Amino acid sequence: MIGFIGVGVMGEPICRHIASKSGKEVRAYDIKPEPLERLKANKVKVAESVREVAEKSEIVFLSLPGAPQVKEVCVGRASLLIHQRPGTYIVDLGTTPVGLTRDLEARFSARGIHFMDAPVARTRAAAEEGKLSVMVGCRENHLPRVKPYLEMFAAEITRCGPPGAGQAMKIINNMILFQNVLAVAEALAVIRKLGLDPAKALETLSKGSADSFALRHHGMKAMVPNEFPEKAFSVEYALKDVSYALEIAKLAKIDLTGLKNAKAALEKAAAAGHTTEYFPVISKLV
Repeated sequence: MIGFIGVGVMGEPICRHIASKSGKEVRAYDIKPEPLERLKANKVKVAESVREVAEKSEIVFLSLPGAPQVKEVCVGRASLLIHQRPGTYIVDLGTTPVGLTRDLEARFSARGIHFMDAPVARTRAAAEEGKLSVMVGCRENHLPRVKPYLEMFAAEITRCGPPGAGQAMKIINNMILFQNVLAVAEALAVIRKLGLDPAKALETLSKGSADSFALRHHGMKAMVPNEFPEKAFSVEYALKDVSYALEIAKLAKIDLTGLKNAKAALEKAAAAGHTTEYFPVISKLV
């Protein structure tokens, strides 16, 4: 059986792909009933607890909001560490601090359980299409067992190195993205002040050296039409990932001034009441 814990914005479509393509029984757990009800259409069974998932699964996928939830599920009361069998796998698809990831891998390894970090990148639309990018940190001999399942929802799978390396690369990926989105937001502010057509301006920029994923996706699809929905990658989530990046910077003894600028923009958006909205909403505050 395959277990899945956390079926939110990204977890729900990922779980759906695995249930539809694996040929295995999939049992999912979440504190919110709505996505679990939707997943029943894909024959996903509802687990009553983390313990139930742990005791019955050969592989458990985690797609959780952040470090507190990962800690609780992995090493809290009635946790995976207590109830999961040796020889099984845990795959963390969320974004988790590197230090915590390495600590969890060591603790699970001591019990004969294989813990892998495999955070996903790209958008909710990419998750729906099964075209995510997965950045894996694990012992080299562990990837072959899990890779066929990753291929069910990802177009790109990269082993970045040993445990923690996948999380490091995902956090660095987001660090660059946040700064790019801020750059696009500032460019749009200038474009609008000059009375230029925002859509045409970004289309023009996409044909030159200013082109980027942030410009084409966050700029064209969110900032130009001023659409910043909830249940997307929110300002709150972005600030969480910024804090993880700053932890890495502290370890590396590097002053990330560009990231601090992005953090200030996100904090300004949060203070203005946009905490739960899609993070390119920072463009409203520029």
